Amino acid sequence: MKISVRNLEPTKVKLTITVDPEEFNPYLDAARKEIAKQVNIPGFRKGHVPGKIIDQRIGFAAVAGEAVNNGVPELYSKALEEKKIHPMSQPEIDVQEVPESAKDETKLKFTATVERRPDIELPELDGLEIDVPKAQVTDEDVNNRLESLRQRFGTLVGVDRPAAKGDFANIDLDAQIDGESVDSQEGVSYELGSGTMLDGLDEALEGLSAGEETSFNSKLQGGEHEGEEALVKVKVNSVKTEELPELDDDFAQDASEFDTLDELKADVRKAAERDAEGRQATEARDAFIAKLEEGAEIPVPKGVKADMLEQQLKNVTADPSKATDEQKADAEKQVVKELTDQMVLDALAEKLDVKVSQADVTNFLASIAQQYGMDPSAFIQAIVKNGQLGSAVQEVGRSKGLLAGMRAVTFKSEGETLDLSSFLGEAAEDEESESVEAASAAAAVADELAKKDDENTADAE
Repeated sequence: MKISVRNLEPTKVKLTITVDPEEFNPYLDAARKEIAKQVNIPGFRKGHVPGKIIDQRIGFAAVAGEAVNNGVPELYSKALEEKKIHPMSQPEIDVQEVPESAKDETKLKFTATVERRPDIELPELDGLEIDVPKAQVTDEDVNNRLESLRQRFGTLVGVDRPAAKGDFANIDLDAQIDGESVDSQEGVSYELGSGTMLDGLDEALEGLSAGEETSFNSKLQGGEHEGEEALVKVKVNSVKTEELPELDDDFAQDASEFDTLDELKADVRKAAERDAEGRQATEARDAFIAKLEEGAEIPVPKGVKADMLEQQLKNVTADPSKATDEQKADAEKQVVKELTDQMVLDALAEKLDVKVSQADVTNFLASIAQQYGMDPSAFIQAIVKNGQLGSAVQEVGRSKGLLAGMRAVTFKSEGETLDLSSFLGEAAEDEESESVEAASAAAAVADELAKKDDENTADAE
């Protein structure tokens, strides 16, 4: 097999693959056998028709077509492996020459245009030191956690006064465009100052009492009129304020298994310290990846980037074409970062010769299935059917490579060496490790499957 590679872009190549007859003949023979199983020819048992008879009765063109369909993907994969090209997308295949008969010496020739991972030079890990901020817990952190706990035990009490920041107002909303109502909600509980609904709502509500109403202009945040300016009428049905329990021993006993507030505070501090160490491990991971990318200009495949950007904008707004310049810029920044990190971690896994076993992938997918309450076998079969198995393998490889790489370097904080073994595990213990990206990818598939099941159920009813 002769392979020529033409670089079209830093991340795009065109392979021209010419296959010698002796390498293509096995695919022709396999095609003849497959066709023989499907046809009835007088004088021969089904599945036992000689190849020459298949060529005569069915036609060599049909045989060659079957052979090309089965052979080109395998031959393409061999070419990628031989030329050490790492594809980032599905190829555009163009079959240019095919033999017209069994005696035709014309060689199978096809081209494959594909976006690829660029060559990435990674720094040597031996002796590499990476600084990470110190994991700190302040009294303010502890007090904030205690305040959150208080709020869980708080109660709402009606008040006969104008609404103020921090109050909870029960409101009715009616959004109108050109005098026509396009969206309305009744009995919505809203915390003033939270900024979780329409722009301008906080200012409109502040100072209103129960029974009063007002209106304001705002851009709608969702629905078919998302992004359009509307006149929003709001009515206050009631105003309530939150009453919190006193921070004392009685509260500690009600809110926890501890008898005193001091014991509760000590436990809260320990929890804060564990969380701080977890954040430090996350910061170490991010610093490690940043170190791998430091000073490198890593181009991203344009087509892959465009597809991911479109999907990212769909997650931000119902109509990507109406996305603001700021939304587009933020989405592009996220996509470029995600793609760059993926390619760098792929290169790292390759550099460290990371192996992904069937058990790695099976255990990972089984754990995702359990999170969604799905049968592991059925979930794995669905992953394979949906063409997601390769992505799962790749993500597990990235995760294992990331852990192995982080174990190979030294992390320090204010001059002291950090022990991240509780987060990184031992080299032999990362078989069941998961990456956030892998979990997200598999979870997305599970969501899609669940959606399809719901649709099928609805159709059946």
